[in-house]
Amino acid sequence: MTASDDLFAEEPVPAAEPASGRPLADRLRPATLADVVGQDHLLGPDGTLTRMLARGSLASLILWGPPGVGKTTIARLLAGEAHLAFVQLSAVFSGVADLKRAFDDAGKRRRAGQGTLLFVDEIHRFNRAQQDGFLPVVENGTVTLIGATTENPSFALNGALLSRCQVMVLKRLDDAALDRLLARAELELGRTLPLTQDAKAVLRAMADGDGRYFLNMIEQVAALPPDSPILDAAELSDLLSKRAALYDKDREEHYNLISALHKSLRGSDPDAALYWFARMLNGGEDPRYIARRLVRFAAEDIGMADPSALPQALAGWETYERLGSPEGELALAQVVVYLGTAPKSNAVYTALSAARAAAKSTGSLMPPAHILNAPTKLMKQLGYGAGYEYDHGAEDAFSGQNYFPEGMERVEFYQPRNRGFEREISKRLEYWAELRTKRSGG
Repeated sequence: MTASDDLFAEEPVPAAEPASGRPLADRLRPATLADVVGQDHLLGPDGTLTRMLARGSLASLILWGPPGVGKTTIARLLAGEAHLAFVQLSAVFSGVADLKRAFDDAGKRRRAGQGTLLFVDEIHRFNRAQQDGFLPVVENGTVTLIGATTENPSFALNGALLSRCQVMVLKRLDDAALDRLLARAELELGRTLPLTQDAKAVLRAMADGDGRYFLNMIEQVAALPPDSPILDAAELSDLLSKRAALYDKDREEHYNLISALHKSLRGSDPDAALYWFARMLNGGEDPRYIARRLVRFAAEDIGMADPSALPQALAGWETYERLGSPEGELALAQVVVYLGTAPKSNAVYTALSAARAAAKSTGSLMPPAHILNAPTKLMKQLGYGAGYEYDHGAEDAFSGQNYFPEGMERVEFYQPRNRGFEREISKRLEYWAELRTKRSGG
């Protein structure tokens, strides 16, 4: 059997390729754990994995984190540090027979005195029976398992497998980590990207903590002619959005269908919403993704018009987690019908947007002194808490005091609609507004 036929043998070192023929993300792949950015809590001097390697006892791990933060790279480098053969599988393309072969090969290595690090990408895609297959070989030390997942292991993995592995949470890359990647990329490319500082900030924001995507965007910018003018934020956004549309073409249906479901619910059409829900299921969409979007819809498009919508959506999600497919899909269908027939309001959504805008423009204003706690004598002397009226002790349990910062006019961010339960909320707010006016002497 040739090396290329043996899918599960220790990966050979590939022949060197010209740097220009390899993607930038591959060219900048860390060669040591110290080169990995953004995961100092695991790989720094006092990091969990650093201490584990120092003890010489690498445990089986689940690396949980968003895309593009280094899960595969870390697993490969851990194998090198622990002197283990590195074997990689993808749960998307592998089945029970593939796992058995990998375990058999690992057993042969073990008898020859060589340990195996088995890296399983997207391990959450294995079903419960396949996950159970890891238990004996992890327990007896035939393999050191490292699974990578973007899903919450509490929901996506067997409790028995979780009990035999340590879960390591990888963080999305922050701006400092992305800046380090940018500096390395510019050094590798031999040029500074033609971007203003604002454009670089936009580049980081578009990456959303995904280092691989960040480097792919850098590569697109670097492909511009050397004499290209410096791009500002708007020009960079136009450039990358046009290219991203081509790159994401194969995922367009995914976004089209979730948009159709969302807008059908917003339009109070449960029949159309059920149709798009079924289309997504038939297309292989993860029901958990749909459940998350239903929870978002309950908060964004129904809100206080029906306060039960949010717990209904969460209950449907939890029921799916307990039952799985296909039984649990009925609970999600019930949520779809409930949300489609509930009264609609985006008053809380718009109120939060307005409040955040106000907070951003007045972020340095202090709370009024009368609503500040005064746990020390000095704070009491400074007037903290002076004049505060305990609302439960006031008539109608309403003092009418001002709770906005001093120097800021009162703003009515939340303006309930005349639909559903918000009709009752409107009456309450009107009643309190009248009391406030009376008690303030207005």
